[in-house]
Amino acid sequence: MNIAVKVGAAEAATAEAYATPLEALNPGNADRFQSGTIWPVFDRLRAEDPVHFTPDSEFGPYWSITKWDDIMAVDTNHEAFSSTGGIVLGNLQQAAERLRLPGERTKEEQIAAAQRGEASFISLDEPHHSPKRKAVSPTLAPANIAQMAPLVRERAGQILDALPIGEVFDWVDVVSKELTSMTLATMLDFPFEERRKLLYWTTGDGVDLTPEERLHAAMERQAVFDEMWERKKNAPPAMDMISMMAHNPVTRDMSRQEYQGNVVLLIIGGNDTTRNTISGSVFELNRNPAEYDKLRANPELIASMVSESIRYQTPLAHMARTALKDTEVGGKTIREGDRIAMWYISGNRDETKVDDPNSYIIDRERPRQHMSFGFGVHRCVGNRVAEMQLTIIWEEILKRFPEIRVAGEHERSHSSFIHGFEKLPVIIPARA
Repeated sequence: MNIAVKVGAAEAATAEAYATPLEALNPGNADRFQSGTIWPVFDRLRAEDPVHFTPDSEFGPYWSITKWDDIMAVDTNHEAFSSTGGIVLGNLQQAAERLRLPGERTKEEQIAAAQRGEASFISLDEPHHSPKRKAVSPTLAPANIAQMAPLVRERAGQILDALPIGEVFDWVDVVSKELTSMTLATMLDFPFEERRKLLYWTTGDGVDLTPEERLHAAMERQAVFDEMWERKKNAPPAMDMISMMAHNPVTRDMSRQEYQGNVVLLIIGGNDTTRNTISGSVFELNRNPAEYDKLRANPELIASMVSESIRYQTPLAHMARTALKDTEVGGKTIREGDRIAMWYISGNRDETKVDDPNSYIIDRERPRQHMSFGFGVHRCVGNRVAEMQLTIIWEEILKRFPEIRVAGEHERSHSSFIHGFEKLPVIIPARA
């Protein structure tokens, strides 16, 4: 696809976004995310209807919160906006169906269990959320991240040293997924040689699984992590996440369903942000060669570039909540029981909060000013691990490769939740 066609597609997307009646706009349409044509929809909503109601969609009716301050207001108000109904767009029943363990609880039972505080900690409200979050957060404390960093650097170097020179390969599969699966295996004390199973069990690892295959993968994952739990709880405490949950008074007696839900959460949370930002940074540096030149000339900009990439990519496009009571947001009343999507991907482009937000600028004055990790009690628990991995991989890249060049059509994820890449063909012309 040439540049002219791409420009034409962008113009068509803008025309469609502004021609559609405002009440008919559905910003959660995954087709736009996959095609990269979501931006004019959010531009229009921020300007004309920043707290927007979509009455009919594949997710049911829902509100879209698209500006920074309104997103912040919802994200930090856990007394009015609940995570129990699911953190992904959809109604309570749909959310429960996605999160339940196959062959076990019904959707109704899953909702009731979440309300009792028996779900993964991301779907819990206070007072249940914070104590269970704290059971795993020591693994992600700065001192432990510092201890983990040399091993991540060693493994990142192994990945990069094995890359072909002068041949096209898929950066997503060979680098982004590999680094994140290696780090996940380290944090979970999972067998290193089987690390890609972590991705297969939770996301399919690029394979479109049938319902039967998904069920088999879930059952296999449950059996492996049940065995790990029994082994860890009967061994001395260690610094991996499974051991921490098995020995912490708050989590050691949790149900099997809650434990497995936390495992899935930790795997997915530890994968998506890092994997898609690694891919996104390569993609955007190629689209903005002057910024790539800045980075090569001054590697001290890596930390700033990482933060700008996390903002610009916004690897998780939204988080959803359910209103617990009638609440006013941005001058509109959201009713008890309504579903709400906080569009972080739009807040990160809010012109009133970020200067020139649609430009990728790696030496911004305040590069960490973004909302990709969320706010309040549900702020991403693994944000520092993600930044550590991204910083290390780029430090090692710049030591080895003068250029990583995008060498074909990329493929984005068909999702309005995961904003990422399925494929990114690249070529490395030469080693340093």
